[in-house]
Amino acid sequence: MIIAVDGPTASGKGTIAKALADHFGLPHLDTGLLYRAVGRQVELTGGDPDREADALAACAFPDSLLADPELRSEATGGLASRVSVHPAVRRALYERQRGFALQPGGAVLDGRDIGTVIAPEAEVKLFVTASVEARAQRRFLEMESQGRQVALADIAADLAARDERDRNRKDAPLRAAGDAALLDTSDLNRDAAIAAAIALADEGTSRPA
Repeated sequence: MIIAVDGPTASGKGTIAKALADHFGLPHLDTGLLYRAVGRQVELTGGDPDREADALAACAFPDSLLADPELRSEATGGLASRVSVHPAVRRALYERQRGFALQPGGAVLDGRDIGTVIAPEAEVKLFVTASVEARAQRRFLEMESQGRQVALADIAADLAARDERDRNRKDAPLRAAGDAALLDTSDLNRDAAIAAAIALADEGTSRPA
């Protein structure tokens, strides 16, 4: 069984995908981390994330980079959004994601284009969303707990800019698959969001093919 979880930054899709993986006993891949690694590699090598050649070269990042805590920073998230607009980068990472999805037994993948591009045949597709205000508040509290000082307004502006970039990129834009179940987590806490996602996934797996 393949479960595709898509949605914008800080919507809760990563937390939900991990919970679904635990619930169904499936391996999980945060595909956004791959793009963050590319963005981080561009930065480390002094490249330009808006230049396709630089971003494509960064796709050869070492596996050890995936453990870099800087990948979770807001700055790297912004770089990931910028490198992801390049079709060559998406093509370079496609096979890696596709192979993970098609492993025996299935998998849970979360990202921006799992249900539309990476695994359109997924048995369960969720599109997790939330208002910019709710997402900014969550990210603000997360960063505050890490001792990072960032203004709430700056986080909200960055999220809005990423949404705009992700929705309007030419290749694999952020959008819900036509058969995806929508889950708005704006007013849900972690446990409620996970419970709702599991209920939607259970409903999806019980639906006749």
